[in-house]
Amino acid sequence: MSPETDLYKLLGVDRGADAAAIKSAYRKLAMKYHPDRNPGDADAETHFKAVGAAYEVLKDPQKRAAYDRYGHAAFQNGGGGAGQPDFGDIGDIFETIFGSAFGGGGRQRQRRGADLRYDMQITLDEAFHGKDTQIEIEVSATCDTCSGSGAEPGTGTRGCNLCNGYGKVRAQQGFFMVERPCPNCHGRGEVLEEACHSCRGEGRVDKEQALKVEVPPGVDTGTRIRLSGKGEAGPRGAPPGDLYIFLHVKPHEVFERDGTSLVTRVPVSFTTAALGGCVTIPDLDGSTNAIDIPAGIQSGKQLRKRGAGMPVLQGRGRGDLVVEVLVETPTRLSKDQKAILEQFRETETGDECPQSRGFFDKIKEAFGA
Repeated sequence: MSPETDLYKLLGVDRGADAAAIKSAYRKLAMKYHPDRNPGDADAETHFKAVGAAYEVLKDPQKRAAYDRYGHAAFQNGGGGAGQPDFGDIGDIFETIFGSAFGGGGRQRQRRGADLRYDMQITLDEAFHGKDTQIEIEVSATCDTCSGSGAEPGTGTRGCNLCNGYGKVRAQQGFFMVERPCPNCHGRGEVLEEACHSCRGEGRVDKEQALKVEVPPGVDTGTRIRLSGKGEAGPRGAPPGDLYIFLHVKPHEVFERDGTSLVTRVPVSFTTAALGGCVTIPDLDGSTNAIDIPAGIQSGKQLRKRGAGMPVLQGRGRGDLVVEVLVETPTRLSKDQKAILEQFRETETGDECPQSRGFFDKIKEAFGA
């Protein structure tokens, strides 16, 4: 394909053609000139390659914009040369038109160290009061020998010979020139004169570290604590990552957590449920909570005491204490107790248990009993 060949004319479309029209035209020509349909036809093969190269440019909005503005000069080294398109300087063209976001961009930015995760188990009491603790983790930390530079003390860096300090190299792939990070300097544009003997040029080594962790009151399972800059050190002096501590609150024997509320289930005797009474529930702050049981309470009824639950995380006040009453039927009765209950049953009229009476009235209505 000569430098004067118009890519639009080659595909048989107008300059204002949309992406669908360009794609359709390319498919028709590709099928027409495909080598499998034209065995031994060198001209067909050449034309097939030419329409493929044209489509690669016009299907890409950025490449198409560069071609519309500069023509074939957008894809030629030094602005000259004939034959198949050369995309060696397309990164520079894109940078001129669209800014560095589409250009080669020069050396790669330093790669930040990885973020790390640590899972910590705490008790509900610790979640209530908060906790200052210390954890031990093995993490890649800055090398003390080279202070993170990766270079042996007394040495430095020099420009990379492979990419001439640019940080990227170009390689031919079919009709196109592809730009990649330099494999010799890994995109930095420079290499070490001599690698540090302690870290082998990485600028970081694995170390055991003791870190202080402050767990605030009110945390729950899934709460995440971020320790900025305590993650993995970046290579060759790059910034470190962060350490994220994920909290897991162990189950409690008495309480269940529901947000800022504490839920507990309290069995009471049927006489307490019938006559009323009081139960005492311990508080995680060390005090106790007196819960009044109203006379005639039913099993499953929940009683709430405001401000006796968990602390509000990074806020003020506390949630609620929720007490679910479970009426317990006695299973071991003495002879005298049975006699008393028999006397009570003889005096029952049905009004004492309105739910039971109402249920059996519904049965009579439904089944005509």
